[in-house]
Amino acid sequence: MPKAGTIGVLVNPANRNADSNTRNLQAAALALGLRLEVFPATTDRDIDAAFATIPQRRAEALLIGDDPFFNTRREQLVALAADHRVPAIYFAPEFVASGGLITYGPSFTAMNRIAGEYTARILKGEKPADLPVQQSTTFELVVNMKTATALGLTVPPYILARADEVIE
Repeated sequence: MPKAGTIGVLVNPANRNADSNTRNLQAAALALGLRLEVFPATTDRDIDAAFATIPQRRAEALLIGDDPFFNTRREQLVALAADHRVPAIYFAPEFVASGGLITYGPSFTAMNRIAGEYTARILKGEKPADLPVQQSTTFELVVNMKTATALGLTVPPYILARADEVIE
């Protein structure tokens, strides 16, 4: 969505990271010359209301925040994005496998590998406090071309070339 000027973000305000994540997103949007519209949702009704107000708030694309509540509403979120014809980016590949447009985020496989390595080190006697803080450095990009076509979007070849998976 290279011409988008306003991006929506669906956040769960009950998430302890919601405020800091929203501030970071607002700073990034400002740096890119974009306007950010925040859609708070803590219930199914809030999710429905957020999608209903997207046109009035002129959001041209939507970022679904990383939240366990949203993960349990995967089918609802993907269906609403399709029904409202909103290009949405998600935090987990399962959304794209369910019909969502695109996901970009840390590889859960890589994160689980790090957790397994830490577990092994602790079981071998290392103290958890002595282990360094780590985070995944492996990210995955997954694109659903069927959804892109349904939305009338053209995915640039450079995105497809970088994608870890393209769902036809």
